[in-house]
Amino acid sequence: MNKKKSEQQADAEAKDVQQELETPENVQPEEEQSEISETEKLQQQLAEANDRLLRQRAEFDNFRKRSFKDLEQSRLLARIDTLMPFIQVFEHLSMAMKSTETSDNIEALKQGLTMILSEYEKAFDDIGVEKFDALGQKFDPELHEAMSNQPSEEVAEGIVLQQWSNGYKLGERLLRPARVVVSSGAESK
Repeated sequence: MNKKKSEQQADAEAKDVQQELETPENVQPEEEQSEISETEKLQQQLAEANDRLLRQRAEFDNFRKRSFKDLEQSRLLARIDTLMPFIQVFEHLSMAMKSTETSDNIEALKQGLTMILSEYEKAFDDIGVEKFDALGQKFDPELHEAMSNQPSEEVAEGIVLQQWSNGYKLGERLLRPARVVVSSGAESK
């Protein structure tokens, strides 16, 4: 009988607890539950957006570092490609200088220097450097640097009378202007 009483008492207590849980203050209305789930949903979307943003920033930072490294590598390779033709010329010039110590044959030295000069010209051609002359041309301040003016009976005013050094271009870009003396025309008496 004690057993029946305790079972009945337990059933009664369980019903009381269930009723207590179902009271209006313990049961959350459906609106509140949907607000909580909506808030949780928005928080999850925000966390995902923040995660995507961080990943994109990291990816961009890696891209920037990779691009900088690639640019540095390209610059190094460009310098190497530019210098390679001149290393051979330098070696030949060094050999020519050594031979001047032991040889009195001026003609052989002249022939060696002519070969070295042609190697220099080939090296310039290989990298796209173009040498240009200005002698006899109309003075162009974009291509020529006037070192002085000189009167001339034979050469018209504004024409290059003498050239002190050649000009050099790389494609359309001027590397160095030709240094020239410009005619000022016939000398006035």
